Amino acid sequence: MAFETMSPVLADALTARGYENLTPVQTHVVEPEAIGRDLLVSAQTGSGKTVAFGLAMAEQLIEDGRLPFATSPLALIIAPTRELAMQVSRELGWLYAKAGARIATCVGGMDASKERRALNQGVQIVVGTPGRLRDHLERGALDLAALRVAVLDEADEMLDMGFREDLEEILDATPETRRTLMFSATIPKPIANMAKRYQRDALRISTVGEDRGHGDISYQAVTVAPADIEGAVINLLRLHDAETAMLFCATRDNVRRLHASLTDRGFAAVALSGEHSQNERNAALQALRDRRAKVCVATDVAARGIDLPSLSLVIHVEIPRDAETLQHRSGRTGRAGKKGTAVIIVPYPRRRRVDGMLRGARINAEWMDAPTAADVRLKDQERLIEKLLAPVEHESEDIELAQRLMAERSAEDIAASLVRAHRALMPAPEDLIDNSARPRGERPERGERFERPERGERREGFDDSVWFKLNIGRRQNADPRWILPLLCRRGHVTKQEIGAIRIGPSETMFNIPRAIADRFAEAVVRSANEDGEDDSGVAITPAPDGPTYPPRREKGSGDRPPRDHAPRATLGRAPGGDRDRPGPRGPRGPGTPGAPTERYKPKPYGQRGPRKTGKY
Repeated sequence: MAFETMSPVLADALTARGYENLTPVQTHVVEPEAIGRDLLVSAQTGSGKTVAFGLAMAEQLIEDGRLPFATSPLALIIAPTRELAMQVSRELGWLYAKAGARIATCVGGMDASKERRALNQGVQIVVGTPGRLRDHLERGALDLAALRVAVLDEADEMLDMGFREDLEEILDATPETRRTLMFSATIPKPIANMAKRYQRDALRISTVGEDRGHGDISYQAVTVAPADIEGAVINLLRLHDAETAMLFCATRDNVRRLHASLTDRGFAAVALSGEHSQNERNAALQALRDRRAKVCVATDVAARGIDLPSLSLVIHVEIPRDAETLQHRSGRTGRAGKKGTAVIIVPYPRRRRVDGMLRGARINAEWMDAPTAADVRLKDQERLIEKLLAPVEHESEDIELAQRLMAERSAEDIAASLVRAHRALMPAPEDLIDNSARPRGERPERGERFERPERGERREGFDDSVWFKLNIGRRQNADPRWILPLLCRRGHVTKQEIGAIRIGPSETMFNIPRAIADRFAEAVVRSANEDGEDDSGVAITPAPDGPTYPPRREKGSGDRPPRDHAPRATLGRAPGGDRDRPGPRGPRGPGTPGAPTERYKPKPYGQRGPRKTGKY
């Protein structure tokens, strides 16, 4: 479209930037009914909101094609995070460059004295975070008496982060004649209340249904065993080979661990979290823009508002807490009409939760297995062949060197060496536990059991044992190959200290020698969250009605020892009752009627006596 309705300096800036059409939210804010009015706008992330409010406030700022000289700011933009504020400054910088705009950025973590000097020298537009802006306001460095426009970007996020008091103090210091523009992904009740207080006859604009939304983002849900999460991340990075990829973790510690693991494997990766200084964050983002790094591992807050044009892959290493977080994370890609891919790594026990989240967000994701090492190598071959067969003009020096090589070696040897050199430049893919023993996509048939082989009728140390239960079974793709390392990690035991593993339809039973059961139970409690589960949704609880050990002998195999009822335990959530019920391998009720039972209860952490037998 032609940009006849807007100022020529802005139209020229958009044309030079490559704009041919405005996005829906940008179109709405420049329509005649929106001119001069307060605006309450909800639009999805990546829909061009920064340029939208830049166009919307132009009427109050531009006079005769330029911004007038001002001793105090004419426009104030408030953003929740440092990265988003700095991105807004860059966007407004090119949009208002020909209008002679002077822009100051005020964010935490930067030199406050330099910001105060910039404010004293006279700027027309100020962009900042709530805390730093409030600090400048209280110190008298920020004068809002002449303000014409106030913009709240990501207003819902600022309230969620606890900035209500800061925002109210800043807005109370502005003239009542100002124009107020509020942009938010959603309009919850707190945002609506703030709009009633600080806006007058606001025009409500919602482009959630008009924006491309998920159209430019391809969603994939990759199911993995909990022990395969990191390996799946590596294989996904290698398979997609994205120009820039962003990996989301829930905590700073997990960002630190995953970043270290990726760099150890040879990935050019940077990290973004709350523990990094502003200079470190700037350096990391610049490395991504300069293509010196291809992978960014980040927490939700650190990555909010980041706009990287080359970002085409987002991986949710840890499941988002809700659908809104999923959309905010995924919205880092698929921006401004470009295509992107968002991959959610789903441990088997979490599939139902993620499925419900996707339905609630109206996202149609493709469910698939994690890529195997063979998948990655096959994709590498395709990319290498495509690269080598692409037409190219060779330099004379390269041709001479090729002729020398042909004289010394056969074409087959040279090609093989080229392939080997190409492969050596890339991190090696990972062999996944869950996919190693069966073809890709193949799952157990109904009734088929992947059980750990029994290791003898009477293993030493397991005649007197305690049974525990996992809340996963064949329906959740339970498999001893990933259950065993999970138990070792959660219970701080070795694999020799875990007895039989018996997988049923929806739960799995395993036994631990009674001598180390206290220690195992306490370690399980410490490694669980408030719901008694780990991050992948696996809960370990006692099984008071579990089977006995050793397992039953077949008929004719001789006498078998009497079946002793397993001791009753209390750990985490209460077991499912004392009723008899069929188990995954035979009955699980009391053995001899009237047999005495002993209650097993782990001692509180810190009150244990000397450690009993068993390895740690």
